Amino acid sequence: MRSPRPPEPVALIKQRRDSALAALVGAVPYIGFLGVSFDRRGDELTAVLGYDDKLIGNPLVPALHGGAIASFLEVTAIMELSFNMLWDDVEQGRIDADNLGPANLPRLPKTIDFTVDYLRSGLPRDAYARARVNRQGRRYASVHVEAWQDHRQRLFAQATGHFLMPPRDG
Repeated sequence: MRSPRPPEPVALIKQRRDSALAALVGAVPYIGFLGVSFDRRGDELTAVLGYDDKLIGNPLVPALHGGAIASFLEVTAIMELSFNMLWDDVEQGRIDADNLGPANLPRLPKTIDFTVDYLRSGLPRDAYARARVNRQGRRYASVHVEAWQDHRQRLFAQATGHFLMPPRDG
């Protein structure tokens, strides 16, 4: 009879999760172009759209461009789904978190449809978003995303998207 493996140190688990997220985000150049970063606390991701003048659509208001907002929300949804898939693969031992690269990262989900509700103007400042996976199966996923700036309860945009999940090996 084998003795059980001792639990891993929490710092090592956090490091693996952070490096997995960094590899995933780094594999999508558009995320860097938009200036989106991700803050991970436990299993919760918060996307941060750092303010940049290039994101302004109407300089008279000034307001964030609707396309930049929609892209921010869609990227948030896709990264939430992808991070969940990646973490499952790391936990199951299908991917070595210490050696992540383009060759062994899972393919990204593909957008089927994405509907954005613009609730108010996006102000010229940082924006935040969180995605909630409503359903994730082997072939299909449904995700809801909410974005805010100054107050979490005062959303300026929200979206719902449906995604085709990439095939999984094994």
